[in-house]
Amino acid sequence: MTLDFEREKEIVLKLRDGRQQIQDQLSKAIVGQRDVIEQVLISLFAGGHCLITGAPGLAKTLLVKSVAQIFHLNFQRVQFTPDLMPADITGMEILEETAEGHRSMKFVPGPIFANVILADEINRTPPKTQAALLEAMQEHQVTAAGKRYPLAPPFFVLATQNPIEMEGTYPLPEAQLDRFMLNVVVNYLPEADEVTVVERTTSGTQEQIEPLFTGEDVLAFQQVVRSVPIAKEIIQYAVRLVARSRPGLPDTPDFVNHYINWGAGTRASQYLVLAAKARALLQGKSHVTLDDLRQMAPPVLRHRVLLNYKAEAEGRSVDDLIQQLIQAVPSPTGK
Repeated sequence: MTLDFEREKEIVLKLRDGRQQIQDQLSKAIVGQRDVIEQVLISLFAGGHCLITGAPGLAKTLLVKSVAQIFHLNFQRVQFTPDLMPADITGMEILEETAEGHRSMKFVPGPIFANVILADEINRTPPKTQAALLEAMQEHQVTAAGKRYPLAPPFFVLATQNPIEMEGTYPLPEAQLDRFMLNVVVNYLPEADEVTVVERTTSGTQEQIEPLFTGEDVLAFQQVVRSVPIAKEIIQYAVRLVARSRPGLPDTPDFVNHYINWGAGTRASQYLVLAAKARALLQGKSHVTLDDLRQMAPPVLRHRVLLNYKAEAEGRSVDDLIQQLIQAVPSPTGK
């Protein structure tokens, strides 16, 4: 789909005018968490998938469901458990008998045939079932019995994982982690926000979220995001920032060689630029700035950088090292 200038301008204005409406509707269900909400929207508008990490009870499921309601998208939630099979996600073929007595195989679509998929606690299911998502996430299709079934756009996977209960879990392999555009971390609310949540959920009835956009609008937003202007120097900075996360290279900072076992690949550079474009559009800017790039670096890189035992022994977090990396890599403006 190619958009002409007038149509592109119309879509940009529609998104800018609707940004506050989106926030108002989400505030009916979600208190605070503005950065989390922004990053989920950025992932949606950029056409990427999102990994959400946080403790139980922080409204991760409610957030995803609310976003689906605002954009009038078909939503499906899949609870990942140790006994979940790939066919439980993708669907299966069953033997069907017609009224005339003829028998034939019929494909029954699974829950993955929706616009927004919430893969709840994805690290609780074995790798074989986790891998069932790989083709869908990358190719936007499902293969069953040798036949390919396309997934209707827009297609958006949000997977949650619990960082504190590691017993009985199966960590996601690097290849699947790399399919997620962003790793969004949900933290505990400040006391004032938590008081509001308790008051709202223990008295009266909650307001209903009203749809503001359609799936066609989301596809148009995704198309416009790729047209957001970005200077070549900023793209070079993004590539340089990602490359410096790789230990053992000539220009790699010493702290990266000391603490990082494996750095981010080329897909990180692509997603970093695309996420910065989506953020610039969502913020109402006419082009991508260095601030957009730096703000998106942690959610893009944190699940692609593998720390070694030294970092764990010294209590160094991946987010701390990413911030140190941002400070260590010179920007095009020298700031």
